[in-house]
Amino acid sequence: MSRFIIRGGKTLAGTIAVRGAKNHAIKIFPACLLFSKPIVVKNVPGIEDVLRTHELLRDLGFLVEDQGERTYRIVPPARVAASSLRRDIAERIRASILFVGPLLVRQGRAEFPFPGGCVIGRRPIDLFLDGWRSMGIEVRESGGIFRLKATRVRGADYTFRIVSHTATESLLMTAVLAEGTTILRNAALDPEIAALADFLNASGASITGAGTPTIRIEGMSGTLLKGGTCTVIPDRLETGSFAILASILGKKIRITDCNPQHVEVLLQHLRTAGVSIRQGMDWIEIKRPLRLTAVGVRTREYPGFATDHQAPFVVLLTQATGQAMVFETVFEGRLSYLEELNRMGACITQCDLHRTIVNGPTRLRGRAMESPDLRTGIAFVIAALVAKGTSSIGNIYQIDRGYEQLDERLRALGADIKRE
Repeated sequence: MSRFIIRGGKTLAGTIAVRGAKNHAIKIFPACLLFSKPIVVKNVPGIEDVLRTHELLRDLGFLVEDQGERTYRIVPPARVAASSLRRDIAERIRASILFVGPLLVRQGRAEFPFPGGCVIGRRPIDLFLDGWRSMGIEVRESGGIFRLKATRVRGADYTFRIVSHTATESLLMTAVLAEGTTILRNAALDPEIAALADFLNASGASITGAGTPTIRIEGMSGTLLKGGTCTVIPDRLETGSFAILASILGKKIRITDCNPQHVEVLLQHLRTAGVSIRQGMDWIEIKRPLRLTAVGVRTREYPGFATDHQAPFVVLLTQATGQAMVFETVFEGRLSYLEELNRMGACITQCDLHRTIVNGPTRLRGRAMESPDLRTGIAFVIAALVAKGTSSIGNIYQIDRGYEQLDERLRALGADIKRE
C-alpha cells in the first residue's frame, strides 16, 4: 500500500485549483441508467470512487469513454446487461447504492450487497428501503444481499425521518421513471442535489423544489431521458479542506475554481478564528493570522457546518489559542481519530461519542499514522504539514478516494510531501 511521507513546518503559498465535486460526479454516473442516449460529463475528478462507479456502469453494459480533459462520454446499451451490482466494488463504496433505484426502474429488479465506504459510525440504509417500499417495491434480504422487485414503481408521498443527501438523491432518481407523482419531504438541501436535478430536468425530467425541503417529481412511467451534457460543480468539501490548511500554514493561498457560497458557514468560522479572507465569485484568498482564536463547532446537514470538515477543523483548533467544544451531530463514530492527534502532542479530551474539547495551541510532532477514512485522512495530512519532524500516513487509498493527486498539488504550494 502506498503512503505519504511528510516533513512538516513549512509555510505554504501560491494557488490551488479545486476539482469537480466527488459527491456530484458519483451521482451523475448512476443517473446514466435513466437515459437512452449518450451523456457527456465534464469536470470529472480523477479519484478512486469515480473510477469504481465507471466499473459498475461497464458491468451493466454501458460504454464509458475517457475523452481527456476530465471529460467522459457514456453510451447506454439497448438493453441493460444485469440487474445486480458487482459485490467486490459495491461493498467498497457508499455510492454503489445510488445505482439501485435507477436499475430497479429499468429492470424491474435489483440485487446488491450492503454498501461500503468510510468507517465513520453506523450508516444504515433503512431510509432507502422504507422509501422504496412506499413506492410499491418488494424488499428482501438474505445473507447480506438485498433483493428488490417491482412490477410497477409508483410515485409516493414520502417523508424522511432523518435528513440524508444520499437517500434523497436515490429516491429522486427512482421517482424520475416511476408512474405518477412523488413528493419527498424533509429532503436534504445539498447543492449537489440541485445540480443533479438541473441536469435531469435539462434532459427531460420534471423535478421541482430540489435544494429545498420538499421535492416534487412527475414520473415519466418508464420513458427514458434523452442524452445531455453535465458539468460537475466544484467540490465544496475539497474547497473547505484547502481553506482550513491555508488558515494554519498559508502565507497567502488563493483557492480557485470553487464556489465560496457553498462553504460560507465554514468561512465564517474561520473569520471568527481571526483568519483573513477575501473572496470573489469563484475564488477565495486566505492568509493565516498571527494568532488563531479558538471557536466552537457544531456539525449539521447543509447548509450548516459540514461533518466532513470537522476533523480538519479540529487540527486547526490544536493551533488556536483557547478552549473549544466540537459537537459532532451527524455520525457517532467520527471522533475516533482523536487519540492519534493526542499522540502527536494535541490536548484533546473526548467527552462522549459526539463531543470533544480541544485546548490550544499545542506543538504537534510527526509520527506514523494510518488513514481510517477519507476525511480523517485529509486531517492527518494537514496535521503532518503542521507538525515538527517527519510523518508517514498509510492507507492513502482512502485519501485518493476523494482528493485527486493531492501530493502533487500540495507540493506546488511548497509542501514537503511525497508518495512512496
